[in-house]
Amino acid sequence: MARIRIVSAIIILFVMVQTGFLLFMYAQHSSFMPQSKEKPSQVHILILSSWRSGSSFVGQLFSQHPSVFYLMEPAWHVWVAMYQSSAKVLHMAVRDLVRSVFLCDMSVFDAYMPWKRNLSDLFQWAVSRALCSVPACDSFQRTDITSEMACKTLCGRYPFSKVEEACKTYSHVVIKEVRFFDLKVLYPLLTDPSLNLKIIHLVRDPRAVVKSREQSVKALARDNGIVLSTNGTKVEDSKYRVMQEICRSHVQIYETATFKPPNFLKDRYLMIRFEDLVRDPLSEISEMYKFADLRLTPTLKSWIYNITHGQGPGKKKEAFKITSRDAVNVSQAWRNVLSFQKIKKVQEVCKGAINMLGYQLVDSEKEQRDLSLDLVLPRRQNQFRWSSFNPKN
Repeated sequence: MARIRIVSAIIILFVMVQTGFLLFMYAQHSSFMPQSKEKPSQVHILILSSWRSGSSFVGQLFSQHPSVFYLMEPAWHVWVAMYQSSAKVLHMAVRDLVRSVFLCDMSVFDAYMPWKRNLSDLFQWAVSRALCSVPACDSFQRTDITSEMACKTLCGRYPFSKVEEACKTYSHVVIKEVRFFDLKVLYPLLTDPSLNLKIIHLVRDPRAVVKSREQSVKALARDNGIVLSTNGTKVEDSKYRVMQEICRSHVQIYETATFKPPNFLKDRYLMIRFEDLVRDPLSEISEMYKFADLRLTPTLKSWIYNITHGQGPGKKKEAFKITSRDAVNVSQAWRNVLSFQKIKKVQEVCKGAINMLGYQLVDSEKEQRDLSLDLVLPRRQNQFRWSSFNPKN
């Protein structure tokens, strides 16, 4: 235990020194170099969400695009290495890692991964089409729709250096993260002249999130402990304390982005509700692609239809996998699965988020089970775009 604490302390010190050096160099550069108004050649998209909110699905909508280099939750490595810290303490380290990945500088992983490593040492690497196709792996072409299983079989032993090599060849770098709880933490990235950053904020009905989290209790226990600052102790969230923090963070992010936000957020923030996405996939995806300066290809249209029109809600063992499912059925499954007692508890801790994000509370089990009662309230056109939101409407 003492050795683990020493290693964690060394890692934290390394990250702090690295951050200080980067800030110093940036300050020096800013003092002596004229500010360029030209945007970087790459577009950087951060999919900002929370666990079990459909973010892996949204990540795949970008990952399978031939112009996108995608990584799923690279900050997982930070949380695993420094699991005795709190989410708030780790915000800076996570932000620095995300910035480096956006700039295709993968040396940032030196602090968190083995010195000699392959593609397979990167968390959830095989869900990235870019790491399963050339130049990262010779088994697939960029225009192919890749599968996680096939990629694991054919591409895992390619050297880790291929991550950086591949990243530099794409016009868009997209990262999906669930480990940011405060939009203001991202201000340094949004004002960084070396980045062209846009944020897609994905939310989901908290009651549906709870239902999905119950399928992944053990897998989420360590993350729960970091959210609740338990000094490394794993937590099973039976009292929904983590959900309360997650709901609070969504409210904070949404309010920060829409109520008197700084000018640099204009046209760089878009909220998407998972329920809207599964009800009208092509429309919502087209909106996200337009926001990200991407075009929807015929191949992607066909794949999106197939992935959202399966026959069932998905199995428990598929909780972290993207498989063909009845997406609308998935979004409403909580209404038949959770007890009304659980629903009342979730509504107590997440009432503010449920109201603000456009969901309807239920007052009885009868309302909960009545699927003819739509609990996803209509949203005004462009309601969640920074440039058009008016709280007085």
